[in-house]
Amino acid sequence: MVQSIFITGGASGIGRAVAQHFAAQGWFVGLADVNEAGMAETAALLPTGMSSCHRLDVRDRKAWDAALSAFAEKSGGRLDVLFNNAGIARGGQFADCSTADHDLLIDINFRGVVYGAEAGLPFLRQTPGSCLLNTASAAGIFGPPGLATYAATKFAVRGLTEALDIEWAALGIRVRSLMPGFVNTPLLDITTAGTNQTARQEVQDSGLEFTPLEEVAQTAWLAVHEGKDVHYPVGKTAKRLRFLARWVPGLIRRTMKKEGRAKI
Repeated sequence: MVQSIFITGGASGIGRAVAQHFAAQGWFVGLADVNEAGMAETAALLPTGMSSCHRLDVRDRKAWDAALSAFAEKSGGRLDVLFNNAGIARGGQFADCSTADHDLLIDINFRGVVYGAEAGLPFLRQTPGSCLLNTASAAGIFGPPGLATYAATKFAVRGLTEALDIEWAALGIRVRSLMPGFVNTPLLDITTAGTNQTARQEVQDSGLEFTPLEEVAQTAWLAVHEGKDVHYPVGKTAKRLRFLARWVPGLIRRTMKKEGRAKI
């Protein structure tokens, strides 16, 4: 039986790269997104007959049930991996961000992940050796200024991942997270509140590296198949930040306060 993966945020960026990587290994791929044109573009990059597209707003709990049921009909009932990847970014000082921005970040980046776990559990339970894979972020390792609510949602995903990995162990389900650094995707097109500068420009000006999408996809494959760790940082920045947060968290805090933004 062909193994299957259901990917939210499959229209671009990390979702597209992971879809291509798993499809190349012979997996059936379910793509879910609100961007139907983007999903079609991703599907065109995959082997014929090895994918399905499902319009899904991850904030809609009933839509989750409908999308996963439709996917299961095409995958023979298998859900080997549910990749909770859909997310958005909003930046700027906390006081300059709107309530609408805070709500949207929380609803998509965390509520959508919770809904995915809820809706996916029955399908994961009936698929031996299954895995729930969540996209967190290096911002879930140490909260940087200018990304307060975004970082909070990623910390929440990190906590949910750890708790569910313990709770679901008896069900034979592994739960893992990816924690990438900066990835050059449309998420970095955002303009920081109160400025005309994009997040991409800020990363470049800070001298930080972009993590290649294929490296993220390879790490997703490792997280699903290796099973040794719960969290998988991706890229030099994320790995450096994890080391510093563990051993010298005071240094990170002092540096961030001094410079007014994260320059790790």
